Amino acid sequence: MLRAVLVLALAASAVTVPVTPAGAADCPWVGSTAPVETRVNAVLKAMTVDEELAVVHGVAGASPYAGMIPAIPRVCVPSFLLHDGPNGVGGSLPGVTQLPAPVGAAATWNTGLVRQYGEVEGAEQKAKGVTVALAPMVNIVRDPRAGRNFETYSEDPFLTGRMGVANIKGIQSEGVLAQVKHLAVYNQESNRFSPTDNAVVSERTMQEMYLPQFEAAIREAKASSVMCSYNWVNGVNACENSYLLTKVLREQWKFDGFVTSDWGGTKSTVAAANGGLDMEMPTGKYFGDALKTALANGQVSKTRLDRMVGNVLRPLFRFGLFERPITGDPNAPAAKPEHAAVAWKVADESAVLLKNKGNVLPLSAGQKIAVIGRGAHDEVKTTGGLGNPVATPPGVTTPLRAIEQRAGGEVTYVPGPAASLPTVPADRFEGLTGRFYAGVDLAGPPLLTRADQTVDFDWPSGKPAEGVPATGWSASWTGTITPRKTGPHTFAITSDDGSRLFVDGEEVIDNWKDQAPTTQVGTVELTAGKPVNVEVRYYQRGGGARMQLGWEEPGSSRYDEAVAAAKAADVAVVFADLISWEGYDLTGIDLPRGQNDLISAVAAANPRTVVVLQTGSAVTMPWVGSVSSVLEAWFPGQAIGESMASLLFGDTSPSGKLPVTFPKSLADVPASTPARFPGANGEVRYDEELGVGYRWYDREGIEPLFPFGHGLSYTSFGLEGLTVSRGDAPVTVTARVTNTGQRAGSEVVQAYVSFPSAAGEPPRQLKAFAKVELKPGESKRVRLTLDERAFSIWDTAKHAWAKQPGRHQISVGTSSRDLPLKGYVTIPR
Repeated sequence: MLRAVLVLALAASAVTVPVTPAGAADCPWVGSTAPVETRVNAVLKAMTVDEELAVVHGVAGASPYAGMIPAIPRVCVPSFLLHDGPNGVGGSLPGVTQLPAPVGAAATWNTGLVRQYGEVEGAEQKAKGVTVALAPMVNIVRDPRAGRNFETYSEDPFLTGRMGVANIKGIQSEGVLAQVKHLAVYNQESNRFSPTDNAVVSERTMQEMYLPQFEAAIREAKASSVMCSYNWVNGVNACENSYLLTKVLREQWKFDGFVTSDWGGTKSTVAAANGGLDMEMPTGKYFGDALKTALANGQVSKTRLDRMVGNVLRPLFRFGLFERPITGDPNAPAAKPEHAAVAWKVADESAVLLKNKGNVLPLSAGQKIAVIGRGAHDEVKTTGGLGNPVATPPGVTTPLRAIEQRAGGEVTYVPGPAASLPTVPADRFEGLTGRFYAGVDLAGPPLLTRADQTVDFDWPSGKPAEGVPATGWSASWTGTITPRKTGPHTFAITSDDGSRLFVDGEEVIDNWKDQAPTTQVGTVELTAGKPVNVEVRYYQRGGGARMQLGWEEPGSSRYDEAVAAAKAADVAVVFADLISWEGYDLTGIDLPRGQNDLISAVAAANPRTVVVLQTGSAVTMPWVGSVSSVLEAWFPGQAIGESMASLLFGDTSPSGKLPVTFPKSLADVPASTPARFPGANGEVRYDEELGVGYRWYDREGIEPLFPFGHGLSYTSFGLEGLTVSRGDAPVTVTARVTNTGQRAGSEVVQAYVSFPSAAGEPPRQLKAFAKVELKPGESKRVRLTLDERAFSIWDTAKHAWAKQPGRHQISVGTSSRDLPLKGYVTIPR
């Protein structure tokens, strides 16, 4: 017992304890060369029920890791630790490499590089003592407003699958188990944890759009574990959904690793265990004593428990962890120079040049450059809001500093408008009276009443004062201002959770919902000298508390300095961003905080304006016709400065391609109706069915702002000489690609399949791609292979994939809307 307590204590202090060779005498499966299944069965036979139960749920005390399963020394089962990714070692542990966000990795369209990305994460997770890396996320980007789009790859299941396979192979090559997430149909943050986040989706849509990338992770990459998601799928919680966890995962894909619940995602004992869940995280609320009782009552069989435990033990044996458990120190440095080089390479290849009118990019040495926007220096965006962020290493070079070092000429920096409005003077303003209430609905007698000169706070604990709870409170502030000028006054509130603003009883801002920090702006016509009543309402549901109120009077310009700098420069570079967060969905896809107005003002002053976007998915661009160049940088990680300078000055030619479609407006997106996103009446309707991403725009005849697969270069390419092999799958497609420009660069050759109309498929679907690097004037013949799945659809009557006979069109090009080469293949019955 003392040894067990010691092991647990050491594990809780973040060191995984190895099983000593002496234990092998009592544990013949340690060091054995017998088949894995034989060893698994031997351990199961030796274990008590209590020991088996200890393997299927986490325990308290895992910090700083996400989760922990303690060792069972009597049967030599090692302890193991689970920890967050997906763009490196999460949880803000020190001494790690901050890789670009996964959406950027997908934008490289470079599977070899993404494997290196996984190798970096695997090596650093191992150095930190981690057994299971909670990565990658391979959920489809269904809507650009989804809060975790930056954390996954693409709107296309084939591209997502290729990226996920490469990443998993990289992680697991370092001896760390990869946990692919989140199974399944997890495409929004709204109402998560709740049955109202219930994806109502057809079997065919699931199998063709939302599951293929998981299948590739299991069948091809041999992912060791799977994380089930928070949502409900067709009325059943994903972590007890037998269709997903048993019929599809175990029977259809033959998965034999373990399924872990997302943290807090387990909602039952009997239904979850019998439905296919193997491990509850982070504790044992349902799979501890409650599961023991269910076993005793016969509600869960001992055979099912044995399977659950066997599913956990199997990958431990395969990775040799009984003999060589992973050891490490969460505080020890894990980053290496070669890891930083991969981070920089991914940042370079992830950037997508969307527009470059007049070849304003690359910049030239000696130009006078105006750098505008806080994202260039003051508020550098590296990861974009990961729920368990990878720490930004000290000494990161900002884009501004890197541009200054590279430019060789005059560089002027203007931060641009602040995140929210300042509070301008009024003729009379004596502050506001704040009243704080228990609960989130401003009800009951106030717990606290006080005078506040401003409403401007950021309380990490969430607690504003003694006597007010740290979570689950609300407040209102009331007072009077007397404006100095007549005309439109602009008010702004930045808040997390819910906020509202009333001026003389008129609701000017309504942001009354759970959310990440968001800025909302409203305008009211006021008269000089005439007092108006102001009321601000706020509720805080959990976590920290943040709120800021400001207003501007008519005639105030937030852009004068930026406009002046742009006029005086040869070229203006504006950094703009839209940050998203785990746990929250966006309310729109417009750039926040007046950034669209800023870009328009700068472009009017200097048409040689370059916009650098740092976003997790698509945004609208009302100014796109006025600027010369647009570079989508995503969230580039620790190499943000070096990469931006390298790309802007042409040391590197952009080669990224969009992994998601950029629409002209939110009205164009597939899930534009409330019933589809974020849902209504307790359902999220997936009735766009197969019309996801570019499939939707093609099917509906909608012109996107920038299509899926689009991306320019500082050189040019030509495609010719398409050949398509005859006969049955696999089909071989070749084309010659030539660098027709004056500098080296990379192009991505993309092949799309159009099915016979009787199949009922979208007009075109990506089925193969290859990235090729070429010197000026160089040509290469690219060879792509289309397997039988490329010509198959899901047959719901047979619950199986069915090859579609007939004439299929093969279109080859450099985006979903730029496909100059056409060929055909007839698939026999």
